Amino acid sequence: MPTSAPTAPRALLDAQRPLAARWLRLAVGLGLGQGVLVILQAWILAWVMNAVAFDGAGLDRLAPWLWSMLVLFAMRAGLAWAVEQAAFRAAAGVKQTLRDQVYRHLQAAGPAWLSGQRSGALAEDLIRGIEGLEAYYARYLPAMSLTALIPLAILLVVLPLDWLSGLVMLVTAPLIPIFMILIGQGVEGVNQRNWKNLARMGAHFLDVIQGLTTLKLFNASRREARLIARISEDYRQSTMQVLRIAFLSSAVLEFFATIGIAIIAVFIGFRLYQVALPLPDLIAPPQVSYFTGFFVLLLAPEFYLPLRSMGTHYHGRMEAVAAAERLAAILAAPVPALPAAPVRLPATSPLAVAFEAVHFGYEAGRPALAGLSLAIAPGERVALVGPSGAGKTTVANLLLGFIRPQQGRILIDGTDLSTLDLADWRARLAWLPQNPRLFQGTLADNIRLGLPAAGRAAIEQAARAAQAMEFIERLPLGLDTPIGERGAGLSGGQIQRIALARAFLRDARLVILDEATANLDPASEALVQQAIEALARGRGMLVIAHRLATVRRADRILVIDGGRIVEAGDHAGLLARDGPYRRMVRLLERGHTGPGSAA
Repeated sequence: MPTSAPTAPRALLDAQRPLAARWLRLAVGLGLGQGVLVILQAWILAWVMNAVAFDGAGLDRLAPWLWSMLVLFAMRAGLAWAVEQAAFRAAAGVKQTLRDQVYRHLQAAGPAWLSGQRSGALAEDLIRGIEGLEAYYARYLPAMSLTALIPLAILLVVLPLDWLSGLVMLVTAPLIPIFMILIGQGVEGVNQRNWKNLARMGAHFLDVIQGLTTLKLFNASRREARLIARISEDYRQSTMQVLRIAFLSSAVLEFFATIGIAIIAVFIGFRLYQVALPLPDLIAPPQVSYFTGFFVLLLAPEFYLPLRSMGTHYHGRMEAVAAAERLAAILAAPVPALPAAPVRLPATSPLAVAFEAVHFGYEAGRPALAGLSLAIAPGERVALVGPSGAGKTTVANLLLGFIRPQQGRILIDGTDLSTLDLADWRARLAWLPQNPRLFQGTLADNIRLGLPAAGRAAIEQAARAAQAMEFIERLPLGLDTPIGERGAGLSGGQIQRIALARAFLRDARLVILDEATANLDPASEALVQQAIEALARGRGMLVIAHRLATVRRADRILVIDGGRIVEAGDHAGLLARDGPYRRMVRLLERGHTGPGSAA
């Protein structure tokens, strides 16, 4: 691992600090104001006690001072509330910006990168991981500044009054952060392991929930439940380990703070009783009055309080570093380079596509495409067939802009795809995969995904063209019928027709189909095929073919194998040759399947 890797989480945390700088400065300023009020409150209380004990002051003389103390209490409460609000706003701004940044990076990384990640772990990072940063910005950073400012302010007050007490504070105060850092070094590794266990548990739990039907059918649900129980137990043990260290560190910090206060109290007590301290005359401290001793003694706990609080909030920093480690890994994911000056194609561009000696590999030594060259003329329907792993899906991903060629180039009307404005390019495309994704909402909302500004009439027209109104009109609420996640409540054919309606609504110039009729019953297949025929009119179409019916209707068939086009022609012409396509068709006809078994 590179030596810079451990600094990545801290660099990420530091990079967000300017977003919270204004609110953090306000929180620190208000916190310092609280410290000043504490000093003033201690002074008034010491004066009142001295006046009562030695001057015999009555209530009439003390009333103004007591009322002033009540005012100070109210002011401190108000400042405490204001500090919390400022700290919350500082953390909220960072969380909102960072969540947006991570989400946009995931979008830029694209489906090719996301397909290799566990969705549960990513959800954990985006939700709990970013929420885990709140303690760092809302608690730790203000406490770090106040740890320096408030003790310094108290020292400036105490030293002129009693340099011996000030010296005790100076000597004992550094022991608290030193031991806090020593203990914190052990906590950091434990916290990171704890966070990884949490991400693992969340990811596995989501996988189990999504695959619960399969697990039930294979009688594997109990085994997975035992596995989740074991992961949960690992997480519990790591959490308890963190808590043990946290309690230990708190005890150590309290111990040193208590020792410091006790030493100050003893020294003040000796001098109040006129007992000579065992020190040389040259450095012997002066005697103190009751007022001075009581005032300093009241300030001593307040001197150590920010240091003890810093120890508590230091664990928030450790948690934030552990969470930032995963977020930094996400933000380090490679994204396709954007062109410096993106090119937009003319609105009337016919969209001719050409692959020129394109190479791409997902792993070293395992090329998906090896010098692929193909062309799709405007309005032409091209079918791409071949064995599994031949590179068909890679061709679609390259056209959609999810990945970039490692060698060669893709031309759109003579313009390199890598120089195009991706948003403008994708607006001209329609993509229909084997398993379209529908989202929770109404049918109209799901169709409108193809063109968010579309009106009701346009949505109905698109649904009718996609043969979807045939079942939509039978629903009680029609297009306003709500559906569940992934199209729950609809059949596979109905989901496919809703996805086709998106393509009709978008009126794209180039349509990419990853065999829309796969896994459909004959009746649904006929309806979807009829809609595809209507969609193909006047548009270019690339069909990743799995069924013979789709292949026969193509203007041109390209057979891909080993990342290269090995055969091209129409259905009749290819059958007349004794080539890969003819052998594939014969094999499929014997098995009564479409080319999907070989593709």
